[in-house]
Amino acid sequence: MAVKTSLRENISIALQSIAGNRLRTSLTSLIIAIGIMALVGILTAIEGVKTSVNNAFAGLGANSFTIQNRGSGLNFGNGGHRKVYPSIRYDQADQFKKKFTLPVLTTINLQVSGTAVAKYNSRKTNPNISVAGTTENYLITSGYKLAFGRNFSASELEHGDGVVIIGNEIKTRLFKEEDPIGKSMFIGDNKFRVIGVFATKGSSAGFGGDKFCVIPVLKAKQIVSTSNPSFTITIMVNSPAALDATIGEATSLFRNIRDLNVANQDNFEIERSDSIQQELSGNLAVMKYVGIAIGAITLIGAAIGLMNIMLVSVTERTREIGLRKALGATPAVIRKQFLIEAIVICLIGGVAGILLGMAVGNLIAVSISGSFVAPWGWLFAAIVLCTLIGLISGFYPAKKAARLDPVEALRYE
Repeated sequence: MAVKTSLRENISIALQSIAGNRLRTSLTSLIIAIGIMALVGILTAIEGVKTSVNNAFAGLGANSFTIQNRGSGLNFGNGGHRKVYPSIRYDQADQFKKKFTLPVLTTINLQVSGTAVAKYNSRKTNPNISVAGTTENYLITSGYKLAFGRNFSASELEHGDGVVIIGNEIKTRLFKEEDPIGKSMFIGDNKFRVIGVFATKGSSAGFGGDKFCVIPVLKAKQIVSTSNPSFTITIMVNSPAALDATIGEATSLFRNIRDLNVANQDNFEIERSDSIQQELSGNLAVMKYVGIAIGAITLIGAAIGLMNIMLVSVTERTREIGLRKALGATPAVIRKQFLIEAIVICLIGGVAGILLGMAVGNLIAVSISGSFVAPWGWLFAAIVLCTLIGLISGFYPAKKAARLDPVEALRYE
C-alpha cells in the first residue's frame, strides 16, 4: 500500500513539474514524437505494402514458374542491363506443352500491348489497357477467377477466334450496367466478342489490376505488332515440394527444344512465382532498416535533449529537493520521482508519435496501393522504447538529485 502511495505521489509530482514547464516539456515530447513517428510511420507503411504484396501473390502461389527469354527486370545489376535471349517462338512453346508429360498445368502466354484502347460504341478507355494472349489454363495459373461468363473453348483456342475475357474495370467503364456477355467491342482496331468478365482484384493485384483483358494466344500471335514476339510458358505443379524437380525436368526438355548441347549455357530464364515476391520483400527489408536508423538517430537526439532538460530541472528544483529530504524523503524516493518524470515525458511524446506514425504510415501505404494495417508488435515495441529512453535519459539527473545534501540544497539560491 505504501509503495502504491509513493508511486502515485511521484507521478503526481512529475505531472505538476511537467505542467509547470510546458514549453520545454512540449519541445522534448515533440522531438520524441517525431522520432517515434518516423519509426512507426515507415514500419507501418512497409507492413501495409508487404501485406498487399503477399495478397497479390497469394493467388499465384509458390508452386509455379515461368520460362521466358529475359529476367524479371527487378534486379538492375550489370550496369542496369538485363540479359535478353533469343525469342521463344510459338512452335517451341507448343512443342514444350505437348511433350512435358509431368502432372502439371501449362499455359502459353504472349503480351500484346500494355497501352491499348478498348472501345464499345461511343465509349472508350484510356490507353492503359493490358492485352495478353493465353490458353485454357490461364485462370488457374494466374490466380484470377471469373465473375461471370466462361473460359475459352477448345475450338476458339484452336482457330484463334476473336473472343475476349475482360477485366472488371473495362466492364464498368464500357458497359456500365449492361451485360457485356455476347457483345462486340474493339481493342485497338480488332473486333472481339466478350465471353467472360474477371472478378475484381484491385489496382495492386499482380501489378495489372483490373485494366486488362485476355484473348486466345493464336489470335494474339496474329495481331501483335512486333515481328518476332517472344512467348512465355507458365507451369504450375501440384505442390511446392515438387517445384524444384519439375524445374529441372522443364529445363532439360526446353534445352532439347532449343537445340542446346551440354557445352551451351541456357538461353532462356526460369522465373519462380515466389522470386519476385522475395526480391520485393528484400527491398522492403532494406527500407525497414533505413526507417529504424532514421528513427534511432532522431530518438538519440531526443534522449540527449531530455537528459539536458532533466538536469536543468534538478538545478531549478534544488531547494524543493532539499525540503523533501528534510521532511523525510529518501534518496530512493527522489530518484524515482525524477525517473518517473522522464518516463512520463517520453510516453507523452511516444503516444503522440504512435498516433501520427500510424496515420502517416497507412496514408502512404494506401496511396501506393497497400492496405491499412495496425502493426501491434511495433506499437508495443515503441512504448517499451519510450520507457527505456526515459529511464536512460533520466538516470543521471535522478542520481544527481538523489545525492544532493539536504542542508546545501536548502541554502541554494
